[in-house]
Parts: sequence; C-alpha cells; structure tokens
Amino acid sequence: MRQGVRTRPEGSARVLSEAYDTALLDLDGVVYAGGNAIAHAVDSLAAARDGGMHLAYVTNNALRTPDAVAAHLTALGIPAEAGDVITSAQAVARLIAEQLPSGSRVLLIGGDGLRVALRERGLVPVESADDGPAAVVQGYGGPELAWGRFAEACYAIARGVPWFASNTDLTIPSARGIAPGNGAAVEVVRIATGAEPQVAGKPLPPMHRETILRTGAERPLVVGDRLDTDIEGAFNGDVDSLLVLTGVTDAAQLLAAPPRHRPTYVDADLRGILTGQPEVTPSGDGFRCGGWTATAGAERLELDGEGAVLDGLRALCAAAWTAAGDGACALDAGKGLARLGW
Repeated sequence: MRQGVRTRPEGSARVLSEAYDTALLDLDGVVYAGGNAIAHAVDSLAAARDGGMHLAYVTNNALRTPDAVAAHLTALGIPAEAGDVITSAQAVARLIAEQLPSGSRVLLIGGDGLRVALRERGLVPVESADDGPAAVVQGYGGPELAWGRFAEACYAIARGVPWFASNTDLTIPSARGIAPGNGAAVEVVRIATGAEPQVAGKPLPPMHRETILRTGAERPLVVGDRLDTDIEGAFNGDVDSLLVLTGVTDAAQLLAAPPRHRPTYVDADLRGILTGQPEVTPSGDGFRCGGWTATAGAERLELDGEGAVLDGLRALCAAAWTAAGDGACALDAGKGLARLGW
C-alpha cells in the first residue's frame, strides 16, 4: 500500500500465521505489560509457533539484554532464546559501529542491554564525559536512572561528541499505567544542549534493517500496539502490520491515524494472528464489515448495525481514513465509538 493511501483495513482469507512466515512482535503492550503476560498472548503465540510461524520479539526498550528478555518470555510460558530477541540497543550499537572504529569509547546513558550491545560491536562503554568518549549513546535506563547521567551526556555533547539514541518513545506501558519512556529522557538532553541525536529504533530504518538481518524474514508481519513506532516502522519498511488494542493505542487514535500510521489489520489482541481478517467492503456511501455499516457525514462518523465490536471498528476506520485521505481524520467519532463500548 506504499504506492497509495490506505483507506481501510485489509481482509485476509488465510489465517495470518499461515500467510506470513515471521511475526515481528513488539513486547511492551503486545506480549506483556509491567512484566505480566497480556491476556491470550501465551496461548496465541504457542499456537502460531506450533503451526510453523517463526516468532521474533522486536522491542524499542534498550534496558534489558536479549538473554534477559528471552528468560522472561520463557518464564511466562513463551519459550524463547536470545537470538529470537531484537532490541533498539542492538540497532543503535550497529549504527555507531558503522561510524566509529572498533575499540572506540562510548559514553553510556542507559542499562545493561545497551552495554552488552555496544560490546558485541567491539565498542567500549564508559561512564563519564571525562573518559574520552568518541560518542554518547542514550537508551532507556529504567525508573531508577540517576538524573546526573543526563548531565554527563550534556557535558560530552557540548564538547562536540556525536549523540545517538536507541529510540524516542515518549512513553512506555507499565503494570500501573503509562510511564515516561526513553524519548522523554532524550528530550531532557535535547533541551539542555540544543543538539539532535541519531536515532536507531522503531519506526526508523536502522531498526527494520537490524530485524531483517537477524531474522532472515521473507514475509514478515509486524505486530504492535503503537501507531508511531510499530505501525509507522512497518510502513517505512514496506511490510504488512497488525495493530492489537492491548497497549498504548486506543480506538479514537486509530480512527484519526494519518497514512503512515494506518495498519494493514486490526484486532483486539494476539488471537488475531490465529484467524483470517474480515473484509471491509464499500456499501452505498460508506463501508460495511460484518453486521456494521459506517459512513462519514459532514461533521461526524456514523455507525449502524450490530455484531462483533471489532467489525464495527474496522468499518469506522474505513469511513474515517477515506474521509481524511492523506491527512488525519478530524470528524467526531463519539457516537460510533460509544455504540461499540469505547
């Protein structure tokens, strides 16, 4: 769909886990939240894996190592190895290594995941701007990351050292709600220095390249909960995507999505990879999916009918995206979403 503007979610007569060889799964908000498995994730992934689909876990969270992530998944009942995990720490370490010689010192602002990724690329993590770093790299360091770490980054950047960031997600899901992500920390350093980092994580090409290099996927399906990282990353990589509504994105944000944030498929949770996807078809002045028909009026989206809630949302997406064209839909969707329980 990169050749034009997506105006509706697509249908698939085939089960998604059979139509695609590899699921590129986001973690936070898709597989787990706050360390606990999201409902239906464990059973759905087991069924997809047993059916022959390769599962790869692709995360912008640079805090933990692939070994730690794989161990966590396995403990949740989702068997995984370190090689199944691709992180923004790995993507940014490759980006730095392509610009600096092996053995270069890099000021690390983050956690163990970033430290291990740097060493994997032959780079030497250091802790202070006075240690002679050739670059600064910033990744999510968790809620306990000391404020003084941002000052070290600023000191080095002020001396002309290039600045890299694993990702710029402003928020991260947790068991208690939405918390500040690495992007919020990057903004602290940006405001203090006026500098701009080179960013590797989703939705940018370095992360997609890292994922394809490590998985060898030929027909990948990106599965995520965020429009501005997972879905935009799939758009930039020219691959299909499935949005699940278990994390950051809500129905209203989906309806307002501009073209680069419009997923190929939409489902409630990871059970969506075990089914086909219903077709959304033109119907009069609107669109029909299942028992629902959605139209775009002068000021609002209208929804009539009954049936599966997700079918109604898919129909609303078609009406909203068609009305918006290559922009973001600004029509009132309140009554339509209320009928669906949102």
